[in-house]
Amino acid sequence: MKAINAIRMGGVEVLPLVEGGKGVAVSNGATCGGWASGGGVGTFSAVNADSYDADGTIIRQVYHGKTRRERHEELVAYGIAGGIAQAREAHERSNGQGRIHANILWEMGGAERVIRGILDGAKGLVNGITCGAGMPYRLADIAREYGVHYYPIVSSARAFGALWKRSYNKARDWLGGVVYEDPWLAGGHNGLSNSEDPRKPEAPYARVLKLREQMREFGLGEVPIIMAGGVWWLEEWEDWIDNPELGPIAFQFGTRPLLTQESPISEAWKQRLLTLQPGDVLLQRFSPTGFYSSAVRNDFIRELETRNERQVAYTSEPIGDHTAEYGVGPRKRKVWLTPHDLQRVRGFEAEGFNEAMRTPDNTLIFVTKEKQAEIVQDQIDCMGCLSACRFSNWSQHEPDYDTGKKADPRSFCIQKTLQDIAHAGTTEHNLMFAGHNAYRFAQDPFYSNGFIPTAKQLVERILTGR
Repeated sequence: MKAINAIRMGGVEVLPLVEGGKGVAVSNGATCGGWASGGGVGTFSAVNADSYDADGTIIRQVYHGKTRRERHEELVAYGIAGGIAQAREAHERSNGQGRIHANILWEMGGAERVIRGILDGAKGLVNGITCGAGMPYRLADIAREYGVHYYPIVSSARAFGALWKRSYNKARDWLGGVVYEDPWLAGGHNGLSNSEDPRKPEAPYARVLKLREQMREFGLGEVPIIMAGGVWWLEEWEDWIDNPELGPIAFQFGTRPLLTQESPISEAWKQRLLTLQPGDVLLQRFSPTGFYSSAVRNDFIRELETRNERQVAYTSEPIGDHTAEYGVGPRKRKVWLTPHDLQRVRGFEAEGFNEAMRTPDNTLIFVTKEKQAEIVQDQIDCMGCLSACRFSNWSQHEPDYDTGKKADPRSFCIQKTLQDIAHAGTTEHNLMFAGHNAYRFAQDPFYSNGFIPTAKQLVERILTGR
């Protein structure tokens, strides 16, 4: 195994090992600071981060505003306070080692306001900003203004080229690295384009090489690329290390830091990770962001799968094959289905799925009365955690603060479920993000006999390559 040597990133020498940011209170100051103390790059999530009261108890994010706009302002305030708290903890725990990065999602609600508020309130504590989930053109401007390095997360050379030509070329000196997040291997939200098939993974080497070739065209041959997704043992990536064709490479670990002593996730979540089998992580498109995402295929995901399968197209007038009349809602408003779909609907109703809910695509889904009430209440309770949400039809843009489309009951409230699982909620009935290699927890002898390392011990183990 080749030696893992420090590389230059963000103006300093660090180990080429990066903790991947995991949103909503999962990558926090404890995990980030612990990872950085081992000499790598720690990352805390600046997405709805936890803050604490005077006794050190987590302040749960409870919303009191009567309108979505009022609750959105509360969410931004929570996000700034939490991000500052996590930056301070990460700084204290790192003992001056490694680097501290904050991870934001460009499509989260109030993203620019939140990261500016954190950088204002935690001056000198944050060394870099990583950012994905969308096309964050403004990221370079923010980094240059605050004197921190920026690390865009992309899934293709084409995406980086668009960012560079439109914006990043004006802040060349502050580009610390480019994160290549493999859309078929990484956990959480993934950057699959419309031209890429979620069922046909492409090998990362060729895609990363294409990214490097494009970066060289821009004079960025020495800027590190951070490989994210599917990295477990570095000996499996030995041909990437000190490879002149690829240039400087670092490796990002998102899923593995979940199973550390500092990780704030529940004991039930940690134990569930140790039982995963190949194929237990599903790449799916239920997220209200509209992006694909990778998560454990638990009861939460299965319910979304079956909810979407109980779906039929309708017309508002009898047209073509849509000749079968059907009444929707308490007032039995008429729509027309195909005779075949009407028979399917009768089958749904016989199984107890009696409530029809309209989607933006002129379809109906069928759910129980209890599930319908839950969906409607979650849509009403929206606090604008995304810049635009297909589930609730919220948009942060004035003057209407909505997407102009119907709310989509085929999705879910992502803030609700991620807050719940991050704070000891059930692992079966919440969204549980994970990378596709999460099944390797059960196979890796490092975790035998229930051993859970500290973040620093994990860094040390990764450095062995095995």
